[in-house]
Amino acid sequence: MANPVDQAAGRAALPDIAELTATLIHSRQTVLPRRLAAPGPDAAQLAQILGAAAAAPDHGQLTPWRFVLVPEGARWRLADVFATALLERDPQATAEQAQQAREKAYRAPLLVLVIGRLHDDNLEIDTGERLISAGCAIQNMLLTAHALGFGAALTSGKALKSTALRKLFALAPGEEALCFVSVGTAVKRRPTRQRPGLEQYLSVLPDV
Repeated sequence: MANPVDQAAGRAALPDIAELTATLIHSRQTVLPRRLAAPGPDAAQLAQILGAAAAAPDHGQLTPWRFVLVPEGARWRLADVFATALLERDPQATAEQAQQAREKAYRAPLLVLVIGRLHDDNLEIDTGERLISAGCAIQNMLLTAHALGFGAALTSGKALKSTALRKLFALAPGEEALCFVSVGTAVKRRPTRQRPGLEQYLSVLPDV
């Protein structure tokens, strides 16, 4: 049987934890990759950030997502993919536009591709649930990065759907590239945006 004294102490601590959690959640903001600079997370901090993903809800314990770290030495490969994907979409793209696409691979000290395993032989867990799990994993990472003092952002784009990117990251059938997560030291932050109020996204099911 649990010790009543320990239970009471635990309940007393909860308001402090709740307040800290609310502060962390509501103070987090997106910092675009071009506003992120070195230093990025060290090895221990990176393990904390990525490890936080494992606490995401995961119906069926499928882990329907995985991450690929893109280290500095491999950024040129991603840069080539970004330029190739641009030219596939727009053969008339200029050399300057292709260079701008390449430069996106070099922003932010930490760059991770999030891949969702959205379709496989397990028909019990549908695509929506898998995406929700991936989203929760990403949010855990963003909040952990924020708690460690870093800025972070999610980025996507048409290159995520390109054949070249699928090949580079060895995406299997049923897998989709969902987004990149960029983390680093924020050199500039925007003013905190106005959060939506409850009345904008909450309704109550009537009892009649």
